[in-house]
Amino acid sequence: MSRYAVALGAVLLVLLAFPEYSFAADPIPGIDINIGNGTGSGAAANTVTLILLITVLSLAPAILVLMTSFTRIVIVLGFVRTALGTQQMPPNQVLIGLALFLTLFVMSPTLSQVNQTAIQPYLQGEINQTEALSAAALPLKKFMAAQTREKDLMLFLNYSKAEKPAGVEDTPLTALIPAFAISEMKSAFQMGFMIFIPFLVIDMVVASTLMSMGMMMLPPVMISLPFKILLFVLVDGWYLVVKSLLLSFHPV
Repeated sequence: MSRYAVALGAVLLVLLAFPEYSFAADPIPGIDINIGNGTGSGAAANTVTLILLITVLSLAPAILVLMTSFTRIVIVLGFVRTALGTQQMPPNQVLIGLALFLTLFVMSPTLSQVNQTAIQPYLQGEINQTEALSAAALPLKKFMAAQTREKDLMLFLNYSKAEKPAGVEDTPLTALIPAFAISEMKSAFQMGFMIFIPFLVIDMVVASTLMSMGMMMLPPVMISLPFKILLFVLVDGWYLVVKSLLLSFHPV
């Protein structure tokens, strides 16, 4: 037995022999949590609202990534950083924060419609939970359907052997969400390709110039990086990228 165990045992014996010096003299305060003390329909509505809020918060990352413009925006911003070759500049926190606020800006009309047609009527007791979910899904369906290619949507509809819906209202979310996601990724990669072209030209010109001068041991990236940053600043690159992203989401 180690000396630390002996010392601990001695302390325990002292506390047992002299209870006035033990923790009983200063008891730990109790914590009492009561759930469901409220009465009436108002308390029940508040409880249901709290449960719904916790559920939405737990699903918020998936909702943000797959049902909004966040996917396209963050991929395009990542392509910009990769094309510049600046490694971790801007940092991931800056790109994600910018993508979040651009997503909020792009989705603001849709979110306002969801608030007016679903959230506020539900909080005022005009509609029930099922009606609120249906009303909230419709504006999101309209937004996603406007950005989704018919080919992608039919892929999932045919796989599930579902009939072609007559309108946006009849389109199931189980097919619309993945179709919207792959359509967004294709659009983002198309924009990323166009962003890469001018920076690729600079890299080729710098590499060929260094090779013609016999400077084969000098990494072309060290020379091309300042020129790419200078070009990006002179043309006001961030303004053009954000403008292109905003214009790519045509109004619903």
